[in-house]
Amino acid sequence: MKTLQVLLVVTLFVVMAASPAFAVTEQVKGKCMTCHKEITAGLYYQWRDSEHALNNVTCYDCHGAKRSEVDAFMHEGAYIATMVTPKDCGACHQKESDEFQPSHHAKAGQILDSNDAYLAHVIGGNPVAIVGCESCHGGKVEIDNSSPNKLAAGSWPNSGIGRLNPDGSVGACNACHVRHSFDRAQVRQPETCGKCHLGPDHPQKEIYEESKHGIQYYTNIDKMNLDSDRWIVGQDYFVAPTCATCHLSATKDQPITHEAGARLSWNLRAPVSKLQDNWETKRDNMQNVCKSCHSDVFFQGHYKQLDGLTHLYNEKFAKPSKEIMGILRKNGSLPNSAAFSNNVEWIYWELWHHEGRRARHGAAMMGPDYAWWNGIYEVGQHFYFKFIPEVQKLGDEEANAFIDDLLTNNPMHNWMNKNTADLKADIESGELQDLYEGFYQPVLGR
Repeated sequence: MKTLQVLLVVTLFVVMAASPAFAVTEQVKGKCMTCHKEITAGLYYQWRDSEHALNNVTCYDCHGAKRSEVDAFMHEGAYIATMVTPKDCGACHQKESDEFQPSHHAKAGQILDSNDAYLAHVIGGNPVAIVGCESCHGGKVEIDNSSPNKLAAGSWPNSGIGRLNPDGSVGACNACHVRHSFDRAQVRQPETCGKCHLGPDHPQKEIYEESKHGIQYYTNIDKMNLDSDRWIVGQDYFVAPTCATCHLSATKDQPITHEAGARLSWNLRAPVSKLQDNWETKRDNMQNVCKSCHSDVFFQGHYKQLDGLTHLYNEKFAKPSKEIMGILRKNGSLPNSAAFSNNVEWIYWELWHHEGRRARHGAAMMGPDYAWWNGIYEVGQHFYFKFIPEVQKLGDEEANAFIDDLLTNNPMHNWMNKNTADLKADIESGELQDLYEGFYQPVLGR
């Protein structure tokens, strides 16, 4: 009997040791708050005023770890992990985690294999790739067993939205839901998105600020009901939409989603824009947001204008420049072999990656200055007076023949061979406008 009792005690001890709660008493858990109140007061008070604290979700509930986890370490009598991943958050927020994992945001870490990351490493170097690219898009967090928290300093801290986590999950919830307050009012405001969605190649925050939506928001923040538990556009607030309103938040017909691409019908980031898979449903989803405040005629007109600008960019500039670059590469006409070691590659890159994106996003978000002066104006200037002359310098006969035909026979481009008076007459008669009449629909030629 005594032997059996001993075996039972030993078995119970082994089971407890394998669990995250081994030897973790309420007193041990409580040490988190009492200690961090003194050594990291800001962190403690953010948590104290949060919904987590109000619902008795403590430090250990999020940071507790099994001894077997690769980033677990013993700290003040408990195994914990510094990094909280979507898999951890999913223990309570399963729907949100399941929506987020396959989303555009969660895939942002794939930039590590892109030309953006190549440029950061070659033109700059690893330090800028870490603090620039990976801090926004997310990097791979490495394990360092000699580090006090098991996380390698070169890869931690990182709150990039597509972060590659040691537990196999992707993403970082705190990229938007900033720790440790996780305040709903904060995440509903456009500044939350401004860490990543700004600058020369994706200035969505700046475009929003110049748009009517942004003007309404910033001049009426006190009417936005940002702290409300429920936040349905057109019911709980009606002054203006924010980024969250259009892309994530609930409407009277749609629930909250953590798939940021669920309402996007166009890919406005690529060298040549394409309609997304299942674009009709995604457009309907976004128009459902629009109709909370706008009539059908209004938002259908907006989409007609967006389609027009997107096809203008595609057909007039993006497709010809992409074809020209393909000819140069096929014929081996680039003097230097390394990517981005030729001036024409930089001009082409900024043509679509910077100026072309600004134009398309300006149209999508009703930012006229970005659609024109920071967009198509610069696309056109650089296409005609930087890109084409640089290509012609290379002496590729096939590329130059393509350019000659484009500028001579294509009615969208042969304006350069006419005089100003005739061009003005064509504008007044509507002849120039007629060239683009078929562009005002999502699918050309429909």
